[in-house]
Amino acid sequence: MTELERLRALLDSGRVKLGVHIRKMNSPGSPVYRSLENVLPAAAILTASFTATLLVHFYLGAVVLAVACWWWLARWMPRVKDGVFDRTSALVLADEASFDFWWSRGVLSLYAQLPGGEERAAARKDDWRAWVRAIPDG
Repeated sequence: MTELERLRALLDSGRVKLGVHIRKMNSPGSPVYRSLENVLPAAAILTASFTATLLVHFYLGAVVLAVACWWWLARWMPRVKDGVFDRTSALVLADEASFDFWWSRGVLSLYAQLPGGEERAAARKDDWRAWVRAIPDG
C-alpha cells in the first residue's frame, strides 16, 4: 500500500483531516477556480444595485446592495468554499504527482488527533509521506 492509498484510507476513516488553502486555490490560474461562481454573482449584485438606484432611488439601491452583500457573504461564499475544497481534494488525491506538486506549493496540510489525545500536523516544510507512515494503525 502506497502512502497516498494509506492517506486516502485515513481520510475516509476520519482519523486524518486534509486542509486546503482556499484563497490560493480559488484564484485565477488554479485548476479548481470557477470564474462564473466568483464573478457572475458579484456582477449581478452590482447591476441590481445600480439599476435600483437609477430606476427608483439611491436608498433602494443601498438596501439592495446591503442585502445582496449579506447573501454573498453568508450564503454564497460558504458554498464556494466547500466547492473549492471538494474539487481540490479530488484533484490532489487522484495521484501522487499531483499531491506532491500541490504540497510543495503550500496549498495542503494534514492534521490528526491520535487516540491518546496527541495532535499531529504537517504542512509544506514536513515530509507528508513520513507523516502518514508515522500515524499508528487503528
